[in-house]
Amino acid sequence: MFIDFLIEEESAESALQHLIPAILGTDVAYRAIRFQGKPDLLKKLPDRLKGYSNWIPDDYRIVVLVDEDRQDCRMLKQELETVATRAGLITKSTAREGSVFQVLNRIAVEELEAWFFGDVDALRTAYPRVSPNLHKNHRYRDPDAISGGTWEALERVLQQNGYFQGGLPKIQAADEIAQHMVPERNTSRSFQIFHAGLLAIQA
Repeated sequence: MFIDFLIEEESAESALQHLIPAILGTDVAYRAIRFQGKPDLLKKLPDRLKGYSNWIPDDYRIVVLVDEDRQDCRMLKQELETVATRAGLITKSTAREGSVFQVLNRIAVEELEAWFFGDVDALRTAYPRVSPNLHKNHRYRDPDAISGGTWEALERVLQQNGYFQGGLPKIQAADEIAQHMVPERNTSRSFQIFHAGLLAIQA
């Protein structure tokens, strides 16, 4: 099995290098194909998927991971599904239950950083001055419902605790938090949907 992850930016790549082995084990071969942000990924996705459809072998999978970024989640998911279908590829959503699929479309709601709020223990292992009760604060109780941008919220929390006063280095933070994440305990619903989708690839 080989998996291509089509992602928006380098911070997602930093997180995935820890999350993929944690979810799928260390024997899974993969690569991260990074675009220059979400608009670039969405613009190039149709041609990229059409290219795959000409040669993709049975043991190859494609995972498309994008941030919601305050878009309508259902519309964004449908856009991704339509692009894959038009390219002649079978998505997890269109495959019959238990059947093989080629493309897994997943959305981080509203941004990748919500997944870090979903694992406060990992966040605190990376940055011990963060409160162990952070997840009890009503602003952060539901990671996917944090308002005003999740990376801004993460920057605010870390700065309030004495970290990164000059601004949040997203790539560094993704690396330092994700290496401590335990997928099964994450409280972000969009992360758990991502997690379940990856496990389905191995089923």
